[in-house]
Amino acid sequence: MSVLAFDLGASSGRALLGTLENGKLTVREVHRFANDPVHTGKHLHWDILRLYHEMKQGIIKARQQGLAFRSIAIDSWAVDYGLLDKNGELLGNPYHYRDHQTDGVMAQVFEQIPERELFGRNGIQFLQFNTIFQLYALKERQAVALQQADQLLMIPDLLRYFLTGERKSEFSNASTTQLYHPLEQDWDRELIERLGLPAHLFAPVVLPGTVVGQLRPELAAELDVPACPVIAVAEHDTGSAVAAVPAGEGPFAYLSCGTWSLMGTEVDAPVLTERARELNFTNEGGVGGTFRLLKNIMGLWIIQECKRIWEQEGQDVSFAGLAQLARQESACISFIDPDHESFFNPSHMPSAIQAYCRTTNQTVPETPGQITRCIMDSLALKYRYILGLTAELSGVEFAGLHMVGGGIQNELLCQLTAEAIGKPVWAGPVEASAIGNILVQYMALGEIQSIRDARSIVRDSFPAALYEPQEPEVWDKAYAEFVQVTGLQ
Repeated sequence: MSVLAFDLGASSGRALLGTLENGKLTVREVHRFANDPVHTGKHLHWDILRLYHEMKQGIIKARQQGLAFRSIAIDSWAVDYGLLDKNGELLGNPYHYRDHQTDGVMAQVFEQIPERELFGRNGIQFLQFNTIFQLYALKERQAVALQQADQLLMIPDLLRYFLTGERKSEFSNASTTQLYHPLEQDWDRELIERLGLPAHLFAPVVLPGTVVGQLRPELAAELDVPACPVIAVAEHDTGSAVAAVPAGEGPFAYLSCGTWSLMGTEVDAPVLTERARELNFTNEGGVGGTFRLLKNIMGLWIIQECKRIWEQEGQDVSFAGLAQLARQESACISFIDPDHESFFNPSHMPSAIQAYCRTTNQTVPETPGQITRCIMDSLALKYRYILGLTAELSGVEFAGLHMVGGGIQNELLCQLTAEAIGKPVWAGPVEASAIGNILVQYMALGEIQSIRDARSIVRDSFPAALYEPQEPEVWDKAYAEFVQVTGLQ
């Protein structure tokens, strides 16, 4: 029998059925749906009940197609959460991490907890949308929802609660909040108290591969399916994606490529050094008690936003079409730093890119093809920069880079990445987050014995595409220019 994985991304979600047979895994998409944030008043929210509705539709569609499953699990993006009152009712729609409520809040928190101390406690990258800053923003404006809240659940925890009625926090996602102490393996109660946040909010933490509960009987009856276990996998989607990296023995570097690009390596313990803090790396929980030493990079969000603007302006564009236009443009004419604050959530992304190039005295890209090429070249070169820092912090010189996730369908970006890093890129699988979700479900059910065995199954089931560098001298020169233009050290 199969297992059912819900993989929720920042722009879409999907239900996929994974079937393990004779050492090979097959994955079948059952349902796909949009995940559109909603502006209401001054704030940007997730439409959480719509996501729950779509999950139920995924279960119904599996039943209608005659697809039986042994268990269910969910993975999603990190940092965002819902608040429940004392009766277990949801207190409003969760805020979106791109909401502007956290503008300026990092500095306020640092007045309470110095940066060095905060990083030394949890090893998490400083990003203004981290859960710690979201909660502090609510506290400072005396938000009624926070005052009435009985419990906080991260997005997958919340949806899992809707399915089971059980309230538990999963390790990989809890670790992203900047409120979890990885060495004590629990919520950092002292930190929470010093920030004046309600200590009772935080649910007990369980590890990936824990059976948290069963599908509620009334929900199973509504959907006309048998009650089945609901499993906490690595519920941060990057944690699931890294579980599905088809690496062999020894250390490896990965890039989970989608709306965000997340690059790093897997380590046995968090790296809490001063150098890691200076470089603003993060240490997030993974499968089997491991940690992901990584860096968040803005990623394909920049292209997605350009595409949205061009469509609003009446241009007929597709991601494949933009990649083809970019392929026709000359390489490395203009660069941006994808992580510059001006690209976080501008009203008009193409104009923001042009303004950056103009301010840095570069050739200003004008057409969609030129702008897309600028973005792709810049992403590839930023990957080189971060790969070098990952090698420095981990003490490992990586032979190449494993790229996984939906972004690897952009073959031009994969080739440009190989060119930029001057090393081979192994691309695959595309549905890495869902596959990792599925593998950990099978581990919880006793069908797979270890993460090593799980990765062997991925290698046997989903052959990777190989991209190799062709023009090392050209890209070495481009990298030097990129570093100079962006001011990276």
